[in-house]
Amino acid sequence: MRSPHASVFAPGVTYNKPIAAGDVTPWKTQEYVLHFRDPRAILHQQLANPDFKGEMDFAPKQVFGEGDSREYQDLMSGNWAWRQADIIVEDPATHGSTFVPVILGSDKTTVSVATGQNEYYPLYMSNGLVYNGVRRAHRNAVTLIGFLAIPKTDRENQDSNEFRTFRRNLFHGSLRHILQSLKPGMTVPEVALFADGHYRRVIYGLGPYIADYPEQVLLACVVQGWCAKCTASREDLDGPSGRRTQLHTETLFDVLNHGTMWDQYGVVPDVVPFTWDFLRADIYELLSPDLLHQVIKGTFKDHLVAWVGEYLENEHGKAKAKKIMADIDRRIAAVPPFPGLRRFPEGRGFKQWTGDDSKALMKVYLPAIEGHVPAQMLRTFSAFLDFCYLVRRNVVNEATLTAIDAALARYHHERTIFVDSGVCPNGFCLPRQYSLTHYRYLIQEFGASNGLCSSITESKHIKAVKQPWRRSSRYEALAQMLTINDRLDKHTAARVDFVDHGMMTGPIARALPATAPAAAAANDGDDDDDGGATDERVILGEVILAKTPVRRCPREPNALARHLDLPTLVPLVRRFLYAQANPDRDYDIPLSDIPLDDCPDAPGSIKVFPSAIAKFYAPSDQSGIAGMLCERIRAVRSWRGGPARHDCVFVEGDPDLPGFRGLLAACVLLFMSFKHRGVTFPCALVTWFSAIGEEPCPDVRMWMVEPDVDNRGRRVMDVIHVDTILRGAHLISIYGDHFLPQHFKYSDSLDRFKAFYINNVRAHASDLEATELIVDDDLERNSSAGTRISSTPGSPYFPVYGSTNTGSK
Repeated sequence: MRSPHASVFAPGVTYNKPIAAGDVTPWKTQEYVLHFRDPRAILHQQLANPDFKGEMDFAPKQVFGEGDSREYQDLMSGNWAWRQADIIVEDPATHGSTFVPVILGSDKTTVSVATGQNEYYPLYMSNGLVYNGVRRAHRNAVTLIGFLAIPKTDRENQDSNEFRTFRRNLFHGSLRHILQSLKPGMTVPEVALFADGHYRRVIYGLGPYIADYPEQVLLACVVQGWCAKCTASREDLDGPSGRRTQLHTETLFDVLNHGTMWDQYGVVPDVVPFTWDFLRADIYELLSPDLLHQVIKGTFKDHLVAWVGEYLENEHGKAKAKKIMADIDRRIAAVPPFPGLRRFPEGRGFKQWTGDDSKALMKVYLPAIEGHVPAQMLRTFSAFLDFCYLVRRNVVNEATLTAIDAALARYHHERTIFVDSGVCPNGFCLPRQYSLTHYRYLIQEFGASNGLCSSITESKHIKAVKQPWRRSSRYEALAQMLTINDRLDKHTAARVDFVDHGMMTGPIARALPATAPAAAAANDGDDDDDGGATDERVILGEVILAKTPVRRCPREPNALARHLDLPTLVPLVRRFLYAQANPDRDYDIPLSDIPLDDCPDAPGSIKVFPSAIAKFYAPSDQSGIAGMLCERIRAVRSWRGGPARHDCVFVEGDPDLPGFRGLLAACVLLFMSFKHRGVTFPCALVTWFSAIGEEPCPDVRMWMVEPDVDNRGRRVMDVIHVDTILRGAHLISIYGDHFLPQHFKYSDSLDRFKAFYINNVRAHASDLEATELIVDDDLERNSSAGTRISSTPGSPYFPVYGSTNTGSK
């Protein structure tokens, strides 16, 4: 080894069984070289990284919230880490040592499509002490440590039992060899430097393994179609079962023959998992949940979305089904924009699905299929989405676990519609869907499941595999790719060390004076940012206007009103100032009834702003380490050279009421700021929406709203202080069972429909916790409650196309 992190080459591995005379099968004579880096040295580098200071747990913990409710977040808050520490404490030689779980993950990837099968099998490593948010944040808490060999053969032999057995043994043997340097530290404590500058005695242990389903059955030596976590039969996954354990499998080896093990328990008898060589390691216990492949891409994309297409074909025939699918695509394309929301201009008709595509589609798919599928099918999607966003929470408490169980029970009850309709006549023996039943237990074992998702390892492929491959000579590239990763890690470690010592603070060179166009471009770029995760201090929430007002816009109030074609702007501003000056006024008298002569004069100047930034606490996939998220709310006459964009917001109504009952929905027409008597008032001109009914829709499980209009049919406008705005709101049109015109534009949705859903899934790749003020109180309500929207002609909520009537907008 040239350095602690340099590439290591294992001796060539070859097939070690007798080869019959004349057998020239290539894979039996080929030598497989294992390329890897020392995992112990990499682990020490991660533990000592000062960038993780204050973001690590040095001991297992049990966290309790309000009402002594247990909370699960990071790995060390789960039951598994607590049990491991109990075992370590029992040995006097290891008593008082810091337990360091080693998190592994492997996933095949392709680095080139045009030039052939350039597959690689990277192995990644992290440690369980860092917080989940750090592991997800691409901050070198996940490191490439090696490449596993990929044996290949011709089509004639690729399905032979002999080749499959060799492939499994090569996989497990490679993992055993790579992890050998950690083995002594599992029994004898080592001294390691940590991010806070202190040295501690440490004991290593194999922790959760991040893998998708094919990888999980390979790791657990289980037959395809069986569950890798329990003994449920692949013929009836919902039948009786027990948890798999290493002790149970060893007992099967002692009392059963290989054929019986394969047929009755789904155990592959010709190979044993690599964990059997390591202390306190049980692969059946260590397989982690996989949100990406089990929930998002597996259950939602591969199953539910595909089943809707099959249902439509069975029910209407291929020709009409295509027309309906085209309408669903148009509905998806017509969804109004929202910060962080990925738009689908052509609907869902794309060939290559990514995890981000599936996450984005989940947020808009349910309202798009309403009217084309039965109500029970809508409830199936609704229950699944509840489950999905609950298990994706950054912090899970006992109440959340109860809600997870309830959502999963509802989903299992409602999904029978696919059996009754003939889409799944044989039931649901689907390992990925069945894995959802283990999520409650796995969250209690390993903390929040978003910290152990295969999206973490897949996101490393570009930087750790694909880019280094492009920089290599393409000849025997594995060693070159590891060397590149090694050097990049050293550069990153050096920079972190420089920052920690204050060597990177202050300007390196004097800043050049910015020209007017350059300054304008910089401001435009700032306003073009949709926001995202932020590591600022935890606050309940705040909304601030953009830094730069709109240029070439009149500031004199009456001239501004004429420029924007808003004749009621000045009276609304004056009545707003009256409300600010009279906080104890009689609220039974509407502001619109206050005589203008009793209101203060209009301010001398009004600045118009294109957007505002909302910052709020929403611990989720997209939030920062402290759980903070920011989003930009826009109100512009032209967005990116196209039509106008006016985002919707939640406004504080009655803080004593839970959920959406205490909020108001509004559409922002204008952000502005003005001074009155020395006080600056940042404001927004809005139109209001009122809730329809007293409960959410029982099938879609979203609140319904309609625009407020006056007796002349014009949208009711009002000026509000930005401090009353909580965050952005996403409204999706209620389409009913009528087809959307082909020429319909998404920019017209908020004006041309008479009713909307409040999208409780929202537009973040986050979870329901990001909107707990909106929907959490509704999760436990009976799904039979609520008011249905009628989509028959003549209904007040029937979609209206054509010209819009928005008064002075």
